[in-house]
Amino acid sequence: MTAILFGSISTIADTSELQREAFNRAFASHGLDWQWGQEEYAEMLATSGGRDRIAEHARSTGADVDADAVHQTKSEIFQQLLGEADLTPRDGVVETITAAREAGHKVALVTTTSRENVMALGRAVADRISFDDLDLVVDRTQVEQPKPDGEAYTFALAALGEPAGSCVAVEDNLGGVEAAARAGLSVVAFPNANTAGHDFERATARRDRLELADLQSFTQTA
Repeated sequence: MTAILFGSISTIADTSELQREAFNRAFASHGLDWQWGQEEYAEMLATSGGRDRIAEHARSTGADVDADAVHQTKSEIFQQLLGEADLTPRDGVVETITAAREAGHKVALVTTTSRENVMALGRAVADRISFDDLDLVVDRTQVEQPKPDGEAYTFALAALGEPAGSCVAVEDNLGGVEAAARAGLSVVAFPNANTAGHDFERATARRDRLELADLQSFTQTA
């Protein structure tokens, strides 16, 4: 194995419930009486894209909504919540990153969320993980197509100078798993609180805790 590619901010720290809270606060801010419960939100996460979820919900309810404006408010609230929350990295993440770097493996974050969200998470977990130590951080500004398109991973592999067969991706949602698979990567599903009920049939494996030796076993080169 030559590189581990973390595929979303929620593979580092589980932010899924903060995301849902941010959506609900944004709805209230825009005068909408929507409240997404956890079960409903979990079902929505089968597809990628917060802005698209807002637009689809508006269509299904017949509401006239500026999805872009609501999503921008949601993003601002989410970043504020990240700054206030006592976030801890997910099980095995710190140990895996540390062990990977000690073994000479590259570590990257390959997401298609906004740069502002990435920076906000980086600040929230800075006492345990420094994003400055990562070999690469990919965000929405660097690619044309969001996941489940494989562009972000293709871009990352080229930037790292690594073949897909020697790298492993870690993803917490179906769109991310699909994106990694399209790029030819082995991908370990690492579900968050709201995607645990999803069927990750495209994933190479599914784990609730990360370990370097385990991830190494899914690539063509240990």
